[in-house]
Amino acid sequence: MNKKAKIIGTGSYLPQRVLTNRDLEQMVETSDEWIVSRTGMRERRLAAPSEYTSSMGASAARAALASAGLESNQIDFIIVATLTPDYIFPSTACLIQHALGAKRAGAVDIQAACTGYLYALAFAKGLIETGVYQNILVIASEKLSSITDYKDRSTCILFGDGAAACIVSTEGSGPSIEGVRLGADGEQSELLMMPAGGCRKPASIDSVQGGEHYIKMAGNEVFKHAVRRMESASKECLELVGLKEEEVAWLIPHQANIRIIDAMAKRFEHLPSDRVFKTVGKYGNTSASSVGIALDELIKEGLAQTGENILLTAFGGGLTWGAAVLRFAPFRDCSEGTV
Repeated sequence: MNKKAKIIGTGSYLPQRVLTNRDLEQMVETSDEWIVSRTGMRERRLAAPSEYTSSMGASAARAALASAGLESNQIDFIIVATLTPDYIFPSTACLIQHALGAKRAGAVDIQAACTGYLYALAFAKGLIETGVYQNILVIASEKLSSITDYKDRSTCILFGDGAAACIVSTEGSGPSIEGVRLGADGEQSELLMMPAGGCRKPASIDSVQGGEHYIKMAGNEVFKHAVRRMESASKECLELVGLKEEEVAWLIPHQANIRIIDAMAKRFEHLPSDRVFKTVGKYGNTSASSVGIALDELIKEGLAQTGENILLTAFGGGLTWGAAVLRFAPFRDCSEGTV
């Protein structure tokens, strides 16, 4: 019988620069009160000009490797989830592989927008449990500031930069990946997209002047889909692993905005509000990396207890959505060789 995939180490990286609501008041017609009431966001992090999706991802990866007590040459495969790659090609995963010196590892990017971390976890789980690889490095990294229009008050208040990483393995100790459910609906692709930059509309003077290389979003429609799709994926995932809703100890939703988080939390009435883990107020929406950053913080803060079930769920452009159930176990103590 195959061993179950586990997350044996996590890490994250947030840039130093903080963009506050007060800063945004100087850039577009908005206010701190308006932003907080509608999004729950007070701050978000912005990468420096010399920081990239690859460099932030590499920093998160190094933290995850240290957490797991592994060296980069022990990694068999690298999966990077991002919608803001350094280049269309080569892959950001290859750039991170080089930065880490992980010469034994294969490397690939995946693009599932804000659901990318969960898609990557699903792929890693499958590759691990079928015996293809032993140690997989999952990274979600985004430099959303590079595709955000800071003249558009409806989107520029939402997005921030950051990265998360984890090591998925059958060896060691950590939360087991009990199950994952993923979904997509390409019919709704135009609700959340970047119109230009691909082969359908290559970069041109017109596309640049038209602002088509920035995030475009139909906010109200996205909201409706987000809550419904995350709820359905979450409940399907719980059914898949044989759990009841009241057996969920922690909910980590995609940190899109507080209204979506609160609406999602209401679907789990048994769950106290302090068991819905939130980072949206200080980091904003960091797309693919948001769930991973929150999971890293939950674990590092020592909030989860052995045997507790953690439900992760996300929704993004594509449209894509998904959910995963983790059963918590602590990482081993690298200094002592014990938990």
